[in-house]
Amino acid sequence: MESRPIKTGQTRDRLSALPDELLLGILERLRLRDAVRAGAVSTRWRHLPHQLSRLILSRGNFHGTTPHEIMDAFTGATQRLLSVPPLAESKCDCRSTRAVKVLRLNFYVSAPHLRSIGSAVEDTVSRGQTEHLVFDVVPPSSDLRHASGVTKFGQQFMSFSRACPIAFRWLTGLFISSLKFRASDLQRLVRACEKLKILYLTSCRLVEPSVLKIDVPNSVIEKLEFSHFRCKRIDLVSVPKLTQLACFYTAYSKKTPLLLGYVPELRKVDLCSHVKGWKAPFALSECFSMNACNLSELYLEFNCRMIWIKPEHPKQRSGIFSNLTRVALWFIFPECDLKWTLFILDAAPALQKFALNRIRHSCFGQTPEDSALKTNVVWEPPKDFKHLNLKLLVVMGFEEEDQVTNYIRIIMELAVGLKKIKLRGHPCKNCSAIDPETPRRFEEDEARRHRVRERLTHGSSSSVQIIVS
Repeated sequence: MESRPIKTGQTRDRLSALPDELLLGILERLRLRDAVRAGAVSTRWRHLPHQLSRLILSRGNFHGTTPHEIMDAFTGATQRLLSVPPLAESKCDCRSTRAVKVLRLNFYVSAPHLRSIGSAVEDTVSRGQTEHLVFDVVPPSSDLRHASGVTKFGQQFMSFSRACPIAFRWLTGLFISSLKFRASDLQRLVRACEKLKILYLTSCRLVEPSVLKIDVPNSVIEKLEFSHFRCKRIDLVSVPKLTQLACFYTAYSKKTPLLLGYVPELRKVDLCSHVKGWKAPFALSECFSMNACNLSELYLEFNCRMIWIKPEHPKQRSGIFSNLTRVALWFIFPECDLKWTLFILDAAPALQKFALNRIRHSCFGQTPEDSALKTNVVWEPPKDFKHLNLKLLVVMGFEEEDQVTNYIRIIMELAVGLKKIKLRGHPCKNCSAIDPETPRRFEEDEARRHRVRERLTHGSSSSVQIIVS
């Protein structure tokens, strides 16, 4: 016996008859735009978008011919979605049950709109149930051509933070791009964000070249990233909960570009510096205090330019590298002799994974005229030195076959516990997009990898596994 087909209207009625909790479960799995549309086509569903617990709004989802028009639409949508509907439209009391647990807003720094956005956010977080609040802000792109515009928008953002202190007090993540600040402004901003765990500053700079000092002993910041940041030096005096730090910056000082003070929880550091011709290499131990003794991962990037760190004698090193288990040296220029990198093994007795990348990248562009010269760094390991814990060596870039082969042989001799060596390729989409020779060079690199493996294994009794990947 065939069952009777269910009519479309009946299906809609059955779906709408579900309780709000189940309907919200459906909408939470949709993109925000689709969830809002679902609420617009049904009176029964109309109040539900106002009860979504996770809201992610981006300026890129709104249309307009100017940033001001885009922000008009963005601000209106933010206010509507964070408001509560009239009680008559809902089967429940949304005013008492509404809980936005995750709220992420990506918007332009636009003075006429910031206060409205801040007020809507403050009304929401004041209910006390918001777990994650993130601002991702950029200036209107049309104004980035003028330095005065970047400064103006930095001032507007600081005014925004002062006008809406409750919203900033609840921030857990803050992503800022292309703004200028006074060093004291950033210090005040971090202190005002009591719940802030993640802070990213991209293409930002200080109004005047000076030292950025962050001294926030009560802060809960766990991740800090300075990308293309310009200042004389970054001085983290006290950031007690910090676990991850990334600095990709240009330092305008002859002194050490980074100083780490009280950072006892720091586990991972990623450093990349664009070194000017007048700046000498510096010792890593000059950056770290003894309070950074829990460091376990270190990543250094050189962008195929000068090696901006200098090897250190064992007596000059502190115990800050004693717990390192992973180290990667990225984009060493291919002609560079690699023996200097052995000082890392000497400094880090607990090291288990060591990676080196020396692939030449077309996407890095031409080296600026004021960049420091590429010179070989000289360092020899101590006599009778052996490393007991290194298990994995990863090498990328085989332009100088003899040099790489000899270097790997040295590692195999020094690292008595070595288990595996990976000879890896590292294809780059950016290089392929601008340089038609990239695929051919990658094929040549693959052939070199196989030749290097053959040379390392021929006549060898070593049990180390060598993989071409």
